[in-house]
Amino acid sequence: MAKTIIDQMPKVRRSVYTIFIKRLFDILLSGIAILVLSPLLLVIAILELVFHGRPVLFAQERPGLHGKIFRIYKFRSMTNETDEDGNLLPEEQRATKFGRFIRRFSLDELPELFCIFTGKMSIIGPRPLLVRYLPLYTPRHMMRHEVRPGFACVPIEPLKTWTWNDQFENDIWYIENCSFLVDVKMIFAVAREAIAGADYRVSGIREEFNGKNLDKDV
Repeated sequence: MAKTIIDQMPKVRRSVYTIFIKRLFDILLSGIAILVLSPLLLVIAILELVFHGRPVLFAQERPGLHGKIFRIYKFRSMTNETDEDGNLLPEEQRATKFGRFIRRFSLDELPELFCIFTGKMSIIGPRPLLVRYLPLYTPRHMMRHEVRPGFACVPIEPLKTWTWNDQFENDIWYIENCSFLVDVKMIFAVAREAIAGADYRVSGIREEFNGKNLDKDV
């Protein structure tokens, strides 16, 4: 029986760039970005205290290279308001205008620069998703963890829809074709989406991946 594409196991591209040079670029570019953007980081941190209170950062465990768990940091985009019973209110009620703004333009992701600098992440690579998704991946899609997770891994050419399968297959394409040129193209694609403020980032709310909704637009 012929294998479908979802059953085909990808081969991670190994080259001088992916093994050595890519990490050097990550250190250099993230270090420069941290220095250049430090005033902006400070301003956002102060505004976080004003609009959301403490803590300034949101921390969560995510799977990294080879599935090893690490802690990712972002600026918070919502408050910690609770109901009368002490339960957190729904996300759409806790999200603030400031939070939506920084999410729309990916400013909430800037603390990830420190994860890149320390080697937990890369500038370009599959996004580190929730730990609870790990048992739900197909063996093919699990291969997305064979490279460092990244700040972003968007399609070089914009897509009209963006399903879970689109995201995972884009990740697979990346690990099979990673090169300096591909990374440069993706950096420009990330900049394009950040400037445009991609619609799916406005609310910050996505349908949970359950292993069965691969073709559900997210």
